[in-house]
Amino acid sequence: MPSTTEVRVYPPDALPPKEDQLAWKIAALAASPCGDDAEVDEMVANRIIDNAAVALAAINRGPVANARAQALAHPRANGATVIGLPGDQLFECEWAAWANGAAVRELDFHDSFMAVEPGHPGDNIPPLIAVAQQCGCSGRDLIRGIATAYEVQLSLAQAMALNTHRIDHVGHLAPSMTAGIGALLRLDPDVIYQAVQHTLHVATATRQCRKGTISSWKAVAPAHVGKCAIEAIDRAMRGETSPSPIYEGDYGVIATLLDGPEATYKVTLVDPGAVRRAILDTYTKEHSAGYHGQPIIDLAFKMRKKLDDLSAVESIDIYAKRFTHEVMGSGSNDPQKYDPDASRETLDHSAMFIFAIALEDGEWHHERSYDAVRRHRPETIALWRKIKTYEDAEWNRRFYDEPEPLKKAQGARVEITFKDGTKLVDELAVANSHPLGEVPFGRDQYVEKFRKLVPGITSEAEADRFLGLAAKLSDLEAQGILALNPVADDIQLECAKRDDRGIF
Repeated sequence: MPSTTEVRVYPPDALPPKEDQLAWKIAALAASPCGDDAEVDEMVANRIIDNAAVALAAINRGPVANARAQALAHPRANGATVIGLPGDQLFECEWAAWANGAAVRELDFHDSFMAVEPGHPGDNIPPLIAVAQQCGCSGRDLIRGIATAYEVQLSLAQAMALNTHRIDHVGHLAPSMTAGIGALLRLDPDVIYQAVQHTLHVATATRQCRKGTISSWKAVAPAHVGKCAIEAIDRAMRGETSPSPIYEGDYGVIATLLDGPEATYKVTLVDPGAVRRAILDTYTKEHSAGYHGQPIIDLAFKMRKKLDDLSAVESIDIYAKRFTHEVMGSGSNDPQKYDPDASRETLDHSAMFIFAIALEDGEWHHERSYDAVRRHRPETIALWRKIKTYEDAEWNRRFYDEPEPLKKAQGARVEITFKDGTKLVDELAVANSHPLGEVPFGRDQYVEKFRKLVPGITSEAEADRFLGLAAKLSDLEAQGILALNPVADDIQLECAKRDDRGIF
């Protein structure tokens, strides 16, 4: 049965023993045996496929090419692979994790989880694969590590809100990635404990990266944490210690960054040795936009079928939960979310832009929908600026008061008011691809998404090879894990060779 730990701040002369600290509880979970589960095995493979698909689709975008260029400066004979590059080119695992993490995150197109703190737990996967490749781990080892990372991140996300303190959600990736690597390598809890504290200390960041003009850092923020986690594990394996207790200390994370010295959190973790099924409570994206936008896009498609003339629209009001309104909506008070010259990173977090494009086009594409000419159409801009979002008490209740993660209502109600005063009103609780949605994603849908995204980037034979390996993940030995890297062999990669533009 899961056990709950009460986490709070203690004075320096009354610190809890190590075994009662949250970082230790996380470490003890990671160091314990992990029960096998066929559903978990399949979902881990699904998410590896999903990550590879979106990484290949982003392979020549600027932040991804630059991260790859940095990795190219750090070759290693027995290292890890970089997505897109031939499998015989190996690199230091922390730099492979950096390059691959940037590629996975760039299009905002992989999995998500929404609780008091949102996040993208698929970000855990690139550093774990990189370490597994460099350290000769098996598929079973990798599944244990990934399942552990998801378990830790989701437990923290359900207990501790970071966004309310303007702290970025990668703060929960710090302990989850580190715990996942510890489980992957079967390290002692003392080692994982020190590394968890190290990573959390150095990888907690402000939420400015998701506010105003959203920069290319959004793509590499999780990659940075993965790199920190690998370095923290290496340092702890050498016997070094870290700031402690990182959560409970009077100068620690809770006291200085979160709810303060009087705060109490209740964090529930599965018992050591139990099956780690948290990954089954997460869901991927069918559309390349922030997760709050997924049901909004599907709802736009649905309402579009009932519209004859978009020029007759007077206003569009979107009623949703607080996250949607403040993170992606007009409640953010970011004028950039209405600006056709804004960055792609900003626009994929604009509910108003997303709904306008989806309503006009009846499709969503990771490139066409963001095309500069497309977004500058006068009629699109006019429609876009008629859209506002509102925080709605009922949608807050359906999301925040629902204890079961998969039953949280992620969507919105939309009221389209026409110039003649009539209205079209509809709502959607979850995205179509959600486990409770109209077409929930299973293996077939993950494979279909992969095959839709990779033509012109990798050959059909290479796609078949990679998908075949992923399908038998639990049976792979070290050589199979080393080959778990899709190669871009039909295009000329930007930054496929080391260059001299930077320091490295």
